[in-house]
Amino acid sequence: MSAVLPQSSRAPRSELSRARWATRAQFLNLGFVVGVWGVHVPTVKAHYALDERMLALVLLSTSIGSLLTLFIAGRLVGAFGARMTSVLAGTGFCLALGLSLVMPGVWTLLPVMLLLGASESVFDVAINAEGTTLETLSNRGVMSGFHGMFSLGAMIGAASAATMLRAAIAPSVQLACVGTFVVGSIAFHSRGMLAAQPVRDVAQAHFTWPKGTLLLIGMLICFGMLAEGVMYNWSVLYVNQELRAPQERAALAYVAFAGATALMRFAGDSVRARVSERIMLLAGPALAAAAMLLVLLVARPWAAIAGFALVGVGLATVVPILYNAATRIPGVSRAAAIASVSSIGYVGFMVGPPILGGIAHATTLTVAMGTLIVAALILMIGARRVPDVVPASREPTRSGTLAPQHAGN
Repeated sequence: MSAVLPQSSRAPRSELSRARWATRAQFLNLGFVVGVWGVHVPTVKAHYALDERMLALVLLSTSIGSLLTLFIAGRLVGAFGARMTSVLAGTGFCLALGLSLVMPGVWTLLPVMLLLGASESVFDVAINAEGTTLETLSNRGVMSGFHGMFSLGAMIGAASAATMLRAAIAPSVQLACVGTFVVGSIAFHSRGMLAAQPVRDVAQAHFTWPKGTLLLIGMLICFGMLAEGVMYNWSVLYVNQELRAPQERAALAYVAFAGATALMRFAGDSVRARVSERIMLLAGPALAAAAMLLVLLVARPWAAIAGFALVGVGLATVVPILYNAATRIPGVSRAAAIASVSSIGYVGFMVGPPILGGIAHATTLTVAMGTLIVAALILMIGARRVPDVVPASREPTRSGTLAPQHAGN
């Protein structure tokens, strides 16, 4: 059982600073794996000779693994702490990544994909729970920056995979090397994470069935993740297959999306201090929907690269804002709140692959990519019902003056 911190305690500033950097590194590690995997979705399709429906089944296995473990992720983080949980889960998805191109057939690949999704979701809950704890203890906005590191990692991972493809390094060797490197990085950086969890996170570290506002937030995260999942699983294949660009060039479209997402997320905490979260939840999806519509209408590789970057800017702050909103629900621990809304959110990843695969099989992948536009419109509609937060720069203090803004990291 992990040690616990009193809810009112304040860790030393040096410990909080070290934990913030360690958590940034863990978000970067997860993003790096996601970026590498995203580039190699076409590789998996070709290696196992899959059509769109079978590829959708493979991706669905990953999503099912993610969904099933979310029911116990909060309890695991509460029992073992975010530090140990991240090491165990990180080992799982790095192992699965290394095995994904060496299985004898698609039916033996499916359990590997289950492991990939299950371990990624537990890791995701652990580092997000750590992030919200740090935001509370530090009394400063850091979550958007953490998610920015995820997107930066995805950009670096996608660019690295494109470079290795250009260098004609065997894909199976690429994934084995990436898995080995990342598991070492996760173990190393875990040492800087907080060794203790707040008391209420241990006492209430159970799965909470979402209802009311928590249910609404979970549904919006679902559509936000569905939109991101479109880019994660299908963007490289779309540019490669529909726009006839070489795979290494098609990877640049995902690099543009991930890079723009990272930049916007790094700016997100500063923007949140000045702009209403509700306005951000309205404007971002509107930009993403408009950009994707232009990509599909123009249908050129250069337009996809530019358009996917704008999609990244639009979607960047949506999920971090919604995660943070979930942790403000009274009576639920951070880990349990994140696991609860993620259990709905990951349905976006779970139903996204078969929906897109079915649409692409019946029509074209171009038509299937349009589901991102639908998801963005739903986010805009639902954002009006998410409880808003007064920006820090406009929040009155007890003396009636405006509160000073928190300094950035």
